[in-house]
Order: sequence, then structure tokens, then C-alpha cells
Amino acid sequence: MKSLPRRPFQLAEAVRQAWFIASVSILPTALVAIPFGAVIALQLGSLSRQIGAESFAGAASVLAVVREAGPIVTALLIAGAGGSAMCADLGARKIREELDAMRTLGVDPIQRLVVPRVIAGAVVAVLLNGVVSAVGIAGGYVFNVYLQGGTPGAYLSSFAALGQVADLVSAQLRAFVFGIIAALIACYLGMNAKGGPKGVGQAVNTSVVVTFMVLFAVNFVMVALYFQLVPQKGS
Repeated sequence: MKSLPRRPFQLAEAVRQAWFIASVSILPTALVAIPFGAVIALQLGSLSRQIGAESFAGAASVLAVVREAGPIVTALLIAGAGGSAMCADLGARKIREELDAMRTLGVDPIQRLVVPRVIAGAVVAVLLNGVVSAVGIAGGYVFNVYLQGGTPGAYLSSFAALGQVADLVSAQLRAFVFGIIAALIACYLGMNAKGGPKGVGQAVNTSVVVTFMVLFAVNFVMVALYFQLVPQKGS
């Protein structure tokens, strides 16, 4: 946060990092979103038929994808693909003593390397969350309508009746926070890697595991706050 307003801002580095994170994450994210949406649609469609609430299957599926599946899938892919790459890059710079050389030359590694990566992680996480939501909703629609015999009108109208803009805003906010956290953890562990190449590998593994644990805890807190602060439609 202290390095963020410092000038010159490394815009070119931020764009390069954003493009890199997006290039390694967008295809796996889309592929993971399809089965997520399908499984949610199948499970909720079957449950709704059992309790006689088929007309609300669409709302339940879409809300589950937008509220939970989107941010979680985004967090996992950002941490697993983008975060591990950031950690490996900075860890390699650390063991080659490039970071020490930058400090000797009066260049702040935080402002030069970490800030652009954190901004890129946050921006790409928001964009990927939109991709996950769109792909997951489309996958759920196909499975619910064509495989479970649901009606397109009921699928869409039930979501319009229960969904609200705050659901999407909350999901995007969580994705933004998740992107920041994943990038910070990856950069911190990468810049503090020790023990040569083996230490870099251990730092990468640790960054993925720690990021997953932290993101699930933060997600629980943010979801709990959301339901406490935002009134739900139909309640």
C-alpha cells in the first residue's frame, strides 16, 4: 500500500503480468466452470423436483454459480496458475540475487515488481470471475433445460425474481480481494525463498497451499458479512 502511489508506476509491467496471468488461467478457468455449473444444475434440479419446486431450479443454480462457484473457481485458478508463476519468478530472482542488486542500485523491488503483480492479479481475477459466471450459467442452463427437461422461461424468470445486482457486486468484490491476497502471498513467499532451486520449489508449493487456506477463510467471512448486511429478495 505504501508503494502503490509512488512514481513512476510500472504500467508496462502490470500489463505484461495481467496478460500472462490471463493467458495461463483463462482456458483452465472456463473448462472448470463448465462442470461446476453442470454439477450444480444437476444437483439442484434433482432436489427441486423432489420437493416440488422445479420452477426455482434456475434461480438456485444461477445464484450458486454467481455467489459461490465464480469467486471460488477464480481464486483457485489465480492461486494455482498465476500465483505459482509469480512465486517461481520472484524466487528465481531471489536466489540469483537480482533483488539484492536492485536494492543496491536504489530500486525498490516492492514498487518495481510486487505492485504491478498485485494490481494485475486483482484486475484479472475480476475479469475471470465474469468468465466463470457466464460459462457456469450457460452450462447450468444447457444441463437443466436439455437434460433435465426444464423450461427456459422458468429457468430465467426464477433467477430474475430472486437475484439482485448486489449478488454480482459481492462476487466481483470477493474476486478482487482474492486476486490481491493470492498475489501478495505468492510475491512474499517468492521474495523470501531460500535454499536454491529446491527452496524455490518449496516456496511455490507453500504459496498454493497457504493461499487456498486463506482464501477459503476470507470467503467465509465475506459471505457471512454479505448476508448480514444485504437484505435478500423473497425473504
